[in-house]
Amino acid sequence: MVAVGLKAYLGQAQTMAWLDAVAESCAEFGDQVDIVILPAAPFLPAAVAAGRRSRFQVGAQLVSDRPPGAYTGELPAALLQELGVAYAEIGHAERRFLFGETPALVRAKVSACLDQAIAPLLCVGEGVLGDTTPVPTGQAVADACDQLGNVLDGCDLEAPLLVAYEPVWAIGADQAASAGHVTEVAAAIRHQLAAYPRARLIYGGTAGPGVFGELRDALDGLFLGRRAHDPAAFATTLSEVAAA
Repeated sequence: MVAVGLKAYLGQAQTMAWLDAVAESCAEFGDQVDIVILPAAPFLPAAVAAGRRSRFQVGAQLVSDRPPGAYTGELPAALLQELGVAYAEIGHAERRFLFGETPALVRAKVSACLDQAIAPLLCVGEGVLGDTTPVPTGQAVADACDQLGNVLDGCDLEAPLLVAYEPVWAIGADQAASAGHVTEVAAAIRHQLAAYPRARLIYGGTAGPGVFGELRDALDGLFLGRRAHDPAAFATTLSEVAAA
């Protein structure tokens, strides 16, 4: 699997141009790699339509824990499901640190998605947003597993969980976390997910071309950010994951 979040970097014209630019590579590798693209919310319908042509699925960067109703500005999971959205990103470090999303809210959002047959793309990882100092691996294991355990408690064993391990200190850094660090944390997460046959584990945090080759035995894919905003780099990464 390769997922890519566009965050709030691209406007309408830029998003549509990017979708056009990656269409060919998505169509080429879509039968070998599960591709998920997460645009800004206003562009979800256009992305869903493009995905039907170019063999990728669409995820939302934000989802509400509330049902449809009198919740001004919220984005209910039921609405995402109606639009054809397959995934919803939950628990990203930017949401936790900048917008105060608590473990209880993360858990509620996961539950809301599963109720609507939307796969949660749950982000877990150690560190403080904006601090690129690496965190010791033992602490990383403890933090990531604690965040995941908060969600797994009471979660159906058949839930289609997609877990993105993202060391917070590696988000926006010059390079990804070391293969040894990621492999050790991934092994602990895999152990925690052993009873969940539909769960998958991907890596994010300055992921891009050249990263998956060192991690292929530990992970099911990558969660890309700004490095995939270059369509050529995105295509290269798809090619590398498909070859693996």
